[in-house]
Amino acid sequence: MYSCLYRTTCCFRNLVCLKCTIHQSFQSCLICQPSILLLQHFWGPVANWGLPIAAITDMKKSPEIISGRMTFALCCYSLLFMRFAYKVQPRNWLLFACHLTNEGAQLVQGGRLIKYNMEKKMGS
Repeated sequence: MYSCLYRTTCCFRNLVCLKCTIHQSFQSCLICQPSILLLQHFWGPVANWGLPIAAITDMKKSPEIISGRMTFALCCYSLLFMRFAYKVQPRNWLLFACHLTNEGAQLVQGGRLIKYNMEKKMGS
């Protein structure tokens, strides 16, 4: 009976997993693990992409509809979960990218709101 690098038996016919040896990590082996499509490390971030997509599409709309409180809350939320996605093992880069995109989109929305409010005050 052979085993992979971390003394964990490879579930693929109990043979030495070449992919594990090449990548120096049992966790990176797709033969030894279930399909990525079945894991929450994939579907959680995919569902989260709705937030940055909505923020990006709202950039074309009038800044009157932007909620300052919600924008601030989403900025804090994205910062918190970017840190989580980086700290969790194995690192969830898909979730990190999602929250990085959302953080950028929310900062742009916040900037648009501030600019709109400044122009409104100057015009009054």
